[in-house]
Amino acid sequence: MKLTDYSRFEDAQAHANSAALWDLFDGDTDQLNIANECITRHADGSGRAAVRIAHADGRDEILSFDEISAGAARFAHWLDAQGIQKGDRIAFMLEPSLPFYVCLFGAMQTGAISVPLFTLFGPDALRLRVDDCKPTILITNTEKAPMARQTEGPRVVVADDGLLDEILAYPSTYAPKSKAGDLAVFQYTSGTTRELPEAVKHTHKALVTLMFAALYGTGIRPSDQFFCPSSPAWGHGLWHGTLAPLALGVTTGTFAGRFDATRLMKALQDHKITNMSAAATHYRMMKNTGRAGDFSFSIQKLSYTGEPIDPATLDFIEATFHVPACSMYGTTEIGVVLVNYPGADDFRVKPGSLGKPVPGLKLQVQTPEGQPSPPDTIGELMLWRRDRWETTKDLAKIDADGYFYHAGRADDVIISAGWTMSAVEIENTLLKHPDVNECAVIGAPDATRGLVVKAFVVSPRARSDAFVKELQDFTRERLAQHEFPRIVEFTDELPKTPAGKVNRKVLRDREAAAAAAAVPVN
Repeated sequence: MKLTDYSRFEDAQAHANSAALWDLFDGDTDQLNIANECITRHADGSGRAAVRIAHADGRDEILSFDEISAGAARFAHWLDAQGIQKGDRIAFMLEPSLPFYVCLFGAMQTGAISVPLFTLFGPDALRLRVDDCKPTILITNTEKAPMARQTEGPRVVVADDGLLDEILAYPSTYAPKSKAGDLAVFQYTSGTTRELPEAVKHTHKALVTLMFAALYGTGIRPSDQFFCPSSPAWGHGLWHGTLAPLALGVTTGTFAGRFDATRLMKALQDHKITNMSAAATHYRMMKNTGRAGDFSFSIQKLSYTGEPIDPATLDFIEATFHVPACSMYGTTEIGVVLVNYPGADDFRVKPGSLGKPVPGLKLQVQTPEGQPSPPDTIGELMLWRRDRWETTKDLAKIDADGYFYHAGRADDVIISAGWTMSAVEIENTLLKHPDVNECAVIGAPDATRGLVVKAFVVSPRARSDAFVKELQDFTRERLAQHEFPRIVEFTDELPKTPAGKVNRKVLRDREAAAAAAAVPVN
């Protein structure tokens, strides 16, 4: 039996290992190509759907394994004709579409490195990444082409019908040139336009390790109808939403264009999606529409990543989909390490928990002295790797049953007048208020207390001093007398990273700059 034949937690602990993962693939430790594993081997002439694209304008587009396989092969031959060599970078800034998947998989077949770029990048963000990875070719759409041509170095190609027509002259099959250990993808983590997040460099065999997250983080099995609305320019959308399901021959779904939660729910209904993995923000936005009751769903498994989900949204998920929301914790750098085993009937999902380690991994919550933290005590989350403990730069706690709970980034701890408080805990409490749609909590500089808790609140309700006091009392009554936002600022929207996470760093920097400007100059 293969790992995909098991669904129980007990079986994962008994059978999941590296050798069993390799049994899911055609390739081996020497010869393996992502494009072959995800597309080519599933292109059997049947026209079976590989990707369903829900466009923001209401259109549905369905691409088959056969169609993507032929296009990727032709594009690979076209790249060879352009003189592309093994190891060259091919960057593409495209929404999910036939050209996107043709470029993604075609480049990897040649031994070149695919570099997906977020379509909403401005000129500064694009230039930083182009300067860093130095692509030979940058492929984008007609709208973005003028901006792309402002970058120095790459040849800019517009992925319009002309390019698709041009590659039709080439054969529809291609023999991959890569080895398992060759680089396949440069993945940029999300960040601001002023900072260049490091490119994480993945080899073709990274697809094998990814299967731990697919099997036990998103719970993908061959019979699923899968959907992931996260952009494939980011780690979650590319690896968990695209490569993992396709590698198992599972039809996946994605979203193209400006995200709309109502449009997403319609796609889930129309395509009878049984398994969805999304960002926490996507679930919160579905809740805030108030329209979930207009749709019927076939959901059997749900997972989320990126940041914790507040209790009010967890309640919405349970009431709407009637299945638990399973957290999947990891980063682009370390991969997924804590999961909730969606679909395992012998695993209890505890609301708000990060779950337990992926089979074979060892994690620990540690005190500042490097000792294991007692149960329910916040410490630093550490991962055992390369024969030593490595920091995840996150805080966590573990309960008596071995479940892990996120307690924020290390810099999300607020120490005010000697009190240590969690920004995440205060946010979760505020989000329970019926008039709070979104919020972010930071420590704002204060001359007396060092820092004070400041909350940025998105609400449909009119702003007033009485509303501020109501929110403060609401929080204090549920946490502790000292644990409430001394400052509340109402805002129309919160700054977010391109991947959709609330960007507290922007808020912290803004407050620090305002505090510095307020200091009198002698």
